[in-house]
Amino acid sequence: MSDLEVRRDGPVLSLVLARPAKRNALSLSLIEALHDALATAELDAEVHVVTLRGEGPDFCAGADLQELLDSADREPAENERDALRLGNLLVRLRTFPRPVVAIVHGRALAGGAGLATACDIVVAAESSRFGYPEMQRGFVPAMVMTLLRRLAGEKAAFELVATGRVVGALEAHALGLVTRVVPDERLQVEAGELVARLASASPSAMHLTKKLFYELDGRSFEEGIALGARVNALARTTPDFRAAIARFLAK
Repeated sequence: MSDLEVRRDGPVLSLVLARPAKRNALSLSLIEALHDALATAELDAEVHVVTLRGEGPDFCAGADLQELLDSADREPAENERDALRLGNLLVRLRTFPRPVVAIVHGRALAGGAGLATACDIVVAAESSRFGYPEMQRGFVPAMVMTLLRRLAGEKAAFELVATGRVVGALEAHALGLVTRVVPDERLQVEAGELVARLASASPSAMHLTKKLFYELDGRSFEEGIALGARVNALARTTPDFRAAIARFLAK
C-alpha cells in the first residue's frame, strides 16, 4: 500500500498522507511520493486546487524517527541531500501554480507543522495541535524554521522552537500558523466549501495572484508596486479576464 493516496474529484486533487500507524510520519518514500504527485499535478491544467490531509488520528507527527536514528552514522553530505528533499518539498508547495490547502486534524508537529504551514491556506480543527518539539529530542527544527519565522515573528518563533511547546489551534491561529479554525465536526464541510470556492476561480488569475503574492517577499515598496504593474498588464491579456469582464458588462 502506498504511503500517499491521490484522489481526484473534478478540479480538486486530494493528497492523503496514508501512514496512520506511524502518525503519517514523513519517511523518505512519503516525501518522494509527494514530490511526484505535485510534479504530475503541475502539468495537469484541469487541477485547480490541491488539498493535503492525513489519514487516521493525526495530520502528521513529523519526521520518521527510525529513519532519523538510522541516518546518524551516515556521511553529512548524504544527510544534507535527504534534508533538502524535505526542504525542496516545502518550496514546491509555495511555487505550485495553484492554491494548496492543508486540512489539519490531530497533531501537526515538527516537519508535519512545516508541511501544513507551507500550504497557502491551513484549515484546522479546534482540537488540532501544532508544535516544533525537535529540541526535546536533541534535534534542531532546521527545515521548518524559515517558514516559522515568517509566519509567527521572531520572538514567538524562537520561544516555540527553543521550548518545543505544543499549542492548540486557536493559539496557532493567533500566531499566524493557521488560516481558519473550525469545530471538529465541521472541518470537512467548511474545508470543502472553501476548496470549492477556490476551484471555481479563474485558473490564470489564481496562478498570477499566488505567484505575485510570494514574489513580494523581501522586495521594497517601490519594487512591489513595479512588479504588481507588470502582473496587472499580463492579467489583462488572459482569456479568463476578457470573458469575465464581458460577462459583467453584459448584465
